[in-house]
Amino acid sequence: MSENLSKLSGRKGLIDNLFERLGREAAETGTPSEEGLRNIANDYLVGTANVYGTSSFYDFLREENQGKRVYVCNGSACMLAGTQDSLTEELGKHFKKEEIGNMCCLGRCHENGAFNYNGNNYSAKSSDEIADIVKNKTVVPDNYNEGFHGNTVFDKVANSLEDLSKCLKKAIQLGDESLLEEIKISGVRGRGGAGFPAGFKLESCRREQSDVKFIVCNADEGDPGAFSDRWLLEERPWSVIGGMILAGFATGANWGALYIRAEYPESIRICKDAIDECYKNGLLGENILGGPNTFDLKVIEAQGAYICGEETALLSSIEGQRPEVRVRPPYPTQEGLFAKPTVVNNVETLSCYTFVAEYGGQEFKNRGTERSTGSKLISLDSFFNRPGLYEVEMGTPLRTVIDELGGGFKQPVKAMHIGGPLGGLVPVSKIDDLTVDFESFSQNGFLLGHASVICIPEEYPLVKYLEHLFEFTAHESCGKCFPCRLGSVRGQEMLNKAQHEEYKIDRELMDDLLETLETGSLCALGGGLPLPIKNALHYFDEELKVYFNN
Repeated sequence: MSENLSKLSGRKGLIDNLFERLGREAAETGTPSEEGLRNIANDYLVGTANVYGTSSFYDFLREENQGKRVYVCNGSACMLAGTQDSLTEELGKHFKKEEIGNMCCLGRCHENGAFNYNGNNYSAKSSDEIADIVKNKTVVPDNYNEGFHGNTVFDKVANSLEDLSKCLKKAIQLGDESLLEEIKISGVRGRGGAGFPAGFKLESCRREQSDVKFIVCNADEGDPGAFSDRWLLEERPWSVIGGMILAGFATGANWGALYIRAEYPESIRICKDAIDECYKNGLLGENILGGPNTFDLKVIEAQGAYICGEETALLSSIEGQRPEVRVRPPYPTQEGLFAKPTVVNNVETLSCYTFVAEYGGQEFKNRGTERSTGSKLISLDSFFNRPGLYEVEMGTPLRTVIDELGGGFKQPVKAMHIGGPLGGLVPVSKIDDLTVDFESFSQNGFLLGHASVICIPEEYPLVKYLEHLFEFTAHESCGKCFPCRLGSVRGQEMLNKAQHEEYKIDRELMDDLLETLETGSLCALGGGLPLPIKNALHYFDEELKVYFNN
C-alpha cells in the first residue's frame, strides 16, 4: 500500500472515484483501453503502471475479460452440485466459446445452474429456459425458502423508508454518544467471520481526530455458499443503509461507501434506488431529518476479486490501488480509506445497528448466548430439502438448523463446509456437538464465519475438494505475501499429482506447508486455508491416507 497513492486518490475522494473510473472505462468492451488507462493516470496524477497494475488484477477489468457476454458460476456449491458442465455446454449453443467467462460466486447456491447474462443472474437448467433468457432477456427472480427460529433480529430491523426514518429520529434524540453506548451494550460482534466486537471498532474511530472519517460497508460477499448479505441487500436494504448512517452518527463520520460485488447486479440496483429515496426524503445529506448530523453515501461497484472481502484490501480497491492486504498497525480506524479514520463493517453487522437503535442494546443482548449475542443468518445450499436463507438465535443447535429448518439432506452427505472456503470442514458425525455461535464452533475446531453451509456428498472425492480449495486460494491471492501466493500453488500441485500420477504426498511436508500458511500469511485467506485441510485430514483419514506416504 502506498500512502502517497492513497492521498492522491483522496484528492477527488468518493465524488470522482478513481476505481469507479476504471469500471466505466471497461464497461463497453470488458477491459480498459491503453489510451483510457493513460488518461486516467494523467487525471489522477498517478503512474500509468499503477493504473495498469490495478486494472489487470480484477476479473472484470483484465484483458482476458474482453468480449465476454455471459458468465458461468464456478463457485464451490455449483461445482459440488455438478450442474455447470452441462450449463456451459448449453450456453455454447448461443455464444462463442470466447464469449463465455466465469464468475464466483453468484449467490444462487440454493438452486445452482447459476450464470450471469445481460446484467442479471439466473439459475436456469433446461434448454428451453436458457434459450428464452438469451432470446428475450427475461428477468427471472430466484426462489428460495426463508425462515426464522428463536428470538430473531432481522425480521424486526428497518424494512422500509418509514421504518428507517423512525429509527433515525430515535437515534438523533438519543444522541451520538448514547447510541455508541447502546451498541457496546448489545455485544454485537462482526458477522463477516472474525466476530470482532463492533462497539470497540466504532469507539476506536470516534476517538480519532480528523476532519473527514468514513464508514465502509463490506458487501463483497465472496464466500462460495453464502448469500445472506445478498438477501439483506435485496430484501432489507433500508437496514443496511440505516446501519451505515447510524455508524456515521456514532463515530462522527460524514461519508459512507457501500462496496457491493459485481456478481450481485440486482443488489447494486436495489441499493442505489434506496439511497436515492433517502436523499429525496432527507435521510441522507446535510442535517439529516433536521438534526445536527451530516452523512453522504454512495455505492461502489466492485470488479471481481475475493480478496476485497479483507478490509484493508477493500480500502486499497476503493482508492484505485491493487487490492493488496495492508500491514497493521496502523489499523483502519486510525488510518483507513484515503489515509483517514475508517470503520469497515460487513452487511449483517451494520443491519444489526438499526435493531439496536430501535429497541435498545439490552434487547439485542437478551438474544443469543452470553458471548454470542443476537442472531445469525445461515445459508443452506441445494443439498437440503428446503434450501434457502434462515435466521436463528445464537446458541441454536446445529441439528435444529439441519433437520427442522433445512428439512434434512436430499442425498447422503459426508461433510459440510461451514463459513466459506476458510471455514471448518464439519463431518456429519459432529452435527450434534455444535450450536450456532462463535464459541461452540471455535471450541470444536471449526469456524462459524459467514455461516454458509456447503454440503459434500458421499460420492464426491474429498481429495478433489481439497485441491479445489488450494486452487481457489491461489487464484484469489493478492500476492502480497509469499506463504499465501506460493503455498497455495504448491498445495494444489501436490494434491493434483497424488490423484493423477504415481505420487504420494509426504505428510510432514504437507504439515509444514499448512503451518507456514497459518503463521506466515498476512491475512485470513492464506492463514485460514489450513483449517478445512486439517479438519479433512483429521476426520477423513481413511479416505485420504491413500494419497499420503505416511
